[in-house]
Amino acid sequence: MGDRAALLRAAAFGDRPGAEVWWALTGTPRERWLAAVALGGQGHYAAAATALGALLRSGDHLIVSLAASTLASHRRQLGGHTAARKLDALALSAARAATAGPAAAGPAGTAPAVPTETAGSVDPDGVDPAGARADALLGLAADALGAGRIPEARRLHARVTPHTWRTHVRSGWVAAEIELADGHAGRAVAPAETALQHAEAAGATRHVLKSQLVLGTALVVWGTPESVDRGVRLLQCDLNHTNHHGLSSLIWPTALVLLGGPAVRNSAETAKLRETAANALSCVLRRADPISRRIAARSPWIPGALLRSGEPPNADAETNFLTD
Repeated sequence: MGDRAALLRAAAFGDRPGAEVWWALTGTPRERWLAAVALGGQGHYAAAATALGALLRSGDHLIVSLAASTLASHRRQLGGHTAARKLDALALSAARAATAGPAAAGPAGTAPAVPTETAGSVDPDGVDPAGARADALLGLAADALGAGRIPEARRLHARVTPHTWRTHVRSGWVAAEIELADGHAGRAVAPAETALQHAEAAGATRHVLKSQLVLGTALVVWGTPESVDRGVRLLQCDLNHTNHHGLSSLIWPTALVLLGGPAVRNSAETAKLRETAANALSCVLRRADPISRRIAARSPWIPGALLRSGEPPNADAETNFLTD
């Protein structure tokens, strides 16, 4: 693996999630996709959307699938589950075409093309047809969760057989989120723990931090004295590290879970957490593309109390921001 590829992998899936990757937006399709993954994690949704939108028209089945799943994830992180569902459906169709090989027809609006990876090759990070299919199915499961269709989410999740660390991690997130949505917070802890273990073993900083967010949330919602204590400590540590790496897309939901948790805090700490969440969300929305901003404006999952003047208005303070 060359230096450029290694750096981009470290930014997207490794120990350098805050790395500067703007230079890669003029690179190969694979480099542009990896850069978009990293930029999305940093909260640069507009730049990521521009890169991913172009890749959706690339004609390369694998790249189309990966780009569609990534853009769906970014839409979903701002509450756009309906918009994400269309992209995840495209991702699944393109993943099937990539698996079938060069003779398969391309996704709607694209020309047939030879996939960049053959169906039999296995990438360590799941950047292959099997990984793309898993990403699409997990994305569709998360979309179903956002629409309140829990049985559908369970069926889609059950169709995924993890073959790499990244699929294990994302599968664990969705499994935990399904149990949380179904009112079984105690059952959400085990898959969240498993996701964290796989992320730590891979040395994937952003995935570790997201896994800690999911696990911490499950522990706090579970509500036993021991689970709340551990969950709050985990989330406080998580918030420090997401701040350190500049991962705005994780900062605001982590602070929000702490704000809504049952732990006793003084007014100064509460005000600080609210300011942290508002600053991070404001940063994300300033860097968002127009579609993402419209999604946020209509989303019931983004608390209106955190929005600043000039940002999308929203009155509903409910939260459902874990689905990746």
